[in-house]
Amino acid sequence: MEQRLSLVTLGVADLERARRFYEDGLGWRRGNAHAEVVFFQVGGAVLALWSRAALAADARLPATGSGFGGIALAYNTRSRDEVDRVLAEAEAAGGTILKPAEEASWGGYTGYFADLDGHPWEVAWNPDWTILEDGSVRLGGG
Repeated sequence: MEQRLSLVTLGVADLERARRFYEDGLGWRRGNAHAEVVFFQVGGAVLALWSRAALAADARLPATGSGFGGIALAYNTRSRDEVDRVLAEAEAAGGTILKPAEEASWGGYTGYFADLDGHPWEVAWNPDWTILEDGSVRLGGG
């Protein structure tokens, strides 16, 4: 197996509401026209929005459950100031700030928001990482 990630699928309660959050609220561009799933190109990978019930059925798991799911998505910024701007944009789009941005013990700056279905997103600036023009991340300074 190659060391890479191709797709992250978020199970959502209301597909149209989730699409509006990402597309209209955050300004992302949809990459498909299928009615049952929404795809966004995110650098070299894809973020999918799909019905939580359909995703659970596809994986043969129960669709019920609440609380922390043991995973967080992350958006790394090119600058410290961009963290605050992204968190404000997510909140304006209807997201919930879980943790306001603050200095991190590892030398960066980070905060969290939840999308409309409660999926946690970390927004972080890491001075030791480089974000290339296409949005891909390079560990270390370059």
